[in-house]
Order: sequence, then structure tokens, then C-alpha cells
Amino acid sequence: TQQQQQRPCSTPEHRQFDFWIGDWEVYNPQGQRVGSNRIDKVLGGCALHESWRGSTGHRGSSYNFYDTTSGKWHQTWIDVAGAPLYINGGFAEGRMRMVDEAGTSRITWTPLESGHVRQHWEQSADDGGTWTTVFDGEYRRVY
Repeated sequence: TQQQQQRPCSTPEHRQFDFWIGDWEVYNPQGQRVGSNRIDKVLGGCALHESWRGSTGHRGSSYNFYDTTSGKWHQTWIDVAGAPLYINGGFAEGRMRMVDEAGTSRITWTPLESGHVRQHWEQSADDGGTWTTVFDGEYRRVY
């Protein structure tokens, strides 16, 4: 439509991951702080930029965006060790889930009633038959 041409990235789909925007302290299921993360809306609302800093000094960043052509969300991640991750998926059943092309890694972000966000990263060695938790973090907003 003409309005969307004037305001790119203004569809409701582009806002599906906005619940992750903010400054966060991240805790593991044992209640230990494992890092901090800042998620910013960038490029006129066309992408989210993630800046992760782990409590052990590990750092990484990602760009997340909705592609109107494919109808999918995409994340491109890179960390200080040069380890990339390319995942894509979408928002359904109240959560964002993205999976890598090989079907061996998936990450689910779930907004919680508390205002926190759970990020659950799993990996599979048997083509998605079974999944093992790699990271389970609760994002608590920093005000």
C-alpha cells in the first residue's frame, strides 16, 4: 500500500519481536546472573540489534528482522570467537521461535506475565528427534 511505501517496516508482523526490546540482566534457572543484553530497534524499526555481554566476558551481536518476501523472521548472530548462527522462523502461540537451516539449533523467546522474557536455546544431534538445552535464560528488564 501507499502508506507502507511511506513508512517501511510498519506492519504488525514487524512489531512481533518488540517484546524483546530493552536493557536486560539475564539469569540462569539457578538464579545466577549470566550476562546482560541490550536490544535496540534500529534502521527505522526495520531491525532489532542485540548486544550480548556474558558475565565471563563472552560477547556477541545479532541483527533480527522480518522479511516480508518470505514471511519469516531472521537472525544473524556473530560472537567474538567468530562463531556465526543463522536462524529463521516466526511468531506463533505467543512466542518467537527460530531454527537453523540444518534443523540442529532452535531458539525460543517467550514473553512472561512478569514482564520478563525466557530465551531457551536447544540443539539436536538426531535431526530434531530429541533436543538438549544449551542455554536457558530469564531476561529481567533493567529500569
